[in-house]
Amino acid sequence: MYEPTIGLEIHTEPKTKTKMFCDCLNDPDEKHSNINVCPICLAHPGVLPTINKKAVEGVLKLGLALNSKIPETSKFDRKNYFYPDLPKGYQISQYDKPLVIGGELNGIRITRIHLEEDAGRLVHSPDAKSSLVDFNRAGIPLMELVTEPDIKSGEQAVDFAKELQLILRYLEVSDADMEKGQMRVEVNISVSKSSERGTKVEIKNLNSFRAVGESIDYEIKRQTEILEKGETIKQETRGWDDIKKHTVSQRSKEEAHDYRYFPEPDLPPLDLTEFNLEKLKIEIPELPAQKRERFVKEYNLDEEQAEVIINDRYLAEYFEESVSELTEEMGDKNKNIQLLLNYLSSDIKGLMNEQKIAIKELNITPENFSDLIVLISSGEISSRSAKDILKEMFLTGLDPHQIIEQKGLKQVSDETSLKQTVEEIIKENPKAVEDYKKGKENALQFLIGRAIAKLKGKGNPDILRRLFGDYLSK
Repeated sequence: MYEPTIGLEIHTEPKTKTKMFCDCLNDPDEKHSNINVCPICLAHPGVLPTINKKAVEGVLKLGLALNSKIPETSKFDRKNYFYPDLPKGYQISQYDKPLVIGGELNGIRITRIHLEEDAGRLVHSPDAKSSLVDFNRAGIPLMELVTEPDIKSGEQAVDFAKELQLILRYLEVSDADMEKGQMRVEVNISVSKSSERGTKVEIKNLNSFRAVGESIDYEIKRQTEILEKGETIKQETRGWDDIKKHTVSQRSKEEAHDYRYFPEPDLPPLDLTEFNLEKLKIEIPELPAQKRERFVKEYNLDEEQAEVIINDRYLAEYFEESVSELTEEMGDKNKNIQLLLNYLSSDIKGLMNEQKIAIKELNITPENFSDLIVLISSGEISSRSAKDILKEMFLTGLDPHQIIEQKGLKQVSDETSLKQTVEEIIKENPKAVEDYKKGKENALQFLIGRAIAKLKGKGNPDILRRLFGDYLSK
């Protein structure tokens, strides 16, 4: 039985105002080429880099969140290679003294986390006869997390990468948006039968979780088939073809000595004892794993419901603030929490997606949202009216009571009023009454619908159902 050995290298762009070693803007949304550039990131002769403190603090904060060791000193190195989008002819990176050592996530050990600068971007002409270089991205800070080879499957690798992305967002270190290239995954994978590891193959620049999972599963199969034929695996770098769903050979794999690392002479060593680690620790919020576990216990959510909510730190905070407004006097709290969760994860998220806004920009206060939930739960408004009221709250920021008053949307639950309507509907629809008595259940729904229409959508359907049942069973 062949066993895979898998390690990940995950590159993430920290959310900083400026680039890693100069004052140019770090703006991933800039559409015009070569706007955010200066003599430093274009490597003009005689210029000197300066370390971006916020980028360093972001890496240290992630290290603290992952229970890693923060060494007393760190340094930057030159990683030498030549490529058209690398203006210096080398990359400022870190080799033997990274910012963060060790740590663990989802049972996977972390080797190190270090900082480096990104390269530029090649733009190829449609006829493939020429290429231009956009240096907007050159010099943007790039954080690299390297795992130990503890991973055994594509699914396990995806789970790790997803949890890391969530933690980065909770810490506000990076948006880690894979579609925008803010998070990229590289896989080191080998397959062997014995305790000795096989020949390592690297899969570069995977920019979706699906690509990570599928490329690993494909590569395990490819390497296993080669070994079963008695052939040997070639040490190389491969890419993933997302259309044909297979890996393709790109070049032979470089080793560390190929890059001729040496200490960056233009940057002094970093004394990490000068950074306020206690302050960084205090800034770390409750992390996804702890929040996930607490939500299941505290709010009686199942794991899937908890996952939907904790997937956005600010959505989770909004949920908790809304729940805190509910009291036992407002009815069954567990029932109200479930109702609140349903409206938050479907209706409110739907409205936010429609308008392309984040939860922070939501016009509905947690207090007003919980008020709406209690009105639905108590039967004062129908679920149909609730959707209209919620949309109005979303647009205006008004509380639900104001909207109900203005638009006359209060649900009719008074039995005396409803009885009169029920009697009228029964008289007006003798055929439906006859069908119901013959056992056609959908005839009852038809009668209830007619009553609600007569009441302009304000009739309480549960009370109407009971009243029709009472009348028709006589």
